[in-house]
Amino acid sequence: MRKDGLRVSDLDGRDHCIAPEALTVTADPAAALSGADIVLVTVKSGATEDMAALIAAHARPDAMVVSLQNGVGNAERLRAGLGQRRVFAGMVPFNVIQSPGGELPLRVHRASEGKVMIEAAATGLVDLLDVDGFAVTTHGDMKAVQWGKLLMNLNNALVALSGLPLATELADRRRRLILAGQVEEALVAMKASGIEPARIAGLRPAPLPKVLRLPDWLFKVLARRMLAIDPEARSSMWDDLQHGRPTEIGDLQGAIMGLANKMGTPAPLIEQVTALVRRAEEEKHGSPGLTPDAIMRAKAAQSR
Repeated sequence: MRKDGLRVSDLDGRDHCIAPEALTVTADPAAALSGADIVLVTVKSGATEDMAALIAAHARPDAMVVSLQNGVGNAERLRAGLGQRRVFAGMVPFNVIQSPGGELPLRVHRASEGKVMIEAAATGLVDLLDVDGFAVTTHGDMKAVQWGKLLMNLNNALVALSGLPLATELADRRRRLILAGQVEEALVAMKASGIEPARIAGLRPAPLPKVLRLPDWLFKVLARRMLAIDPEARSSMWDDLQHGRPTEIGDLQGAIMGLANKMGTPAPLIEQVTALVRRAEEEKHGSPGLTPDAIMRAKAAQSR
């Protein structure tokens, strides 16, 4: 990026190249954080505590910290490590992909639609962050938003296990049936605990399993917003498996399993999907390329 700059594009046709001299790029946390008014935390959930420690050590006491991470507990983890600093929960609804290695300048591409949401107490912050191509708004109940996003993120593991692009995977009813089963288990656990997830991608959570189970032709009509995705977009969990990194399965499916165990509700499909991702993590061969039948056979074998 210091040498070639950065290319930023999106699904709506924006395509901008940012010159190297317009960027300040560093791997030194002290240099990056010491003068920052706003710190956007975008690391994976497993690195949240480490990031909190870096912010505590190097950022100004009055810097505003925004968690733009998957999962439902990262803002609390940041607050636990940052004491009296201002920490705001946020949610990013869209998928972002990077250019493959070797393409210069490095390209980041927003591959689906949606507005970033930040808790309502951050009104002035939203005015600063809301720019062309990066729409930001506030929401009065970020917990509901995060649980709603978690329902959609249950598909990350299925993309990782299949190796297919997100749009291809969602267009296949056999694969949506597995997602529908996971969402159903999650909704039962949430209802038992009094959690009401917010609407995400234009769909109310309660009928989502029924929508996912529709025939392909009807799903394409009723779920156009879910399918408005770049044809090459995959999940970050797929990318983690491809590069031999730990995934966020413990903060996505794991959050539902923890809730289900607490409330005494069954979640066998979520448990099996988690086990399959864990196995792929251990084997470090990338995506296992599982078919829907292979995932369901694994679930059936586990239940015997």
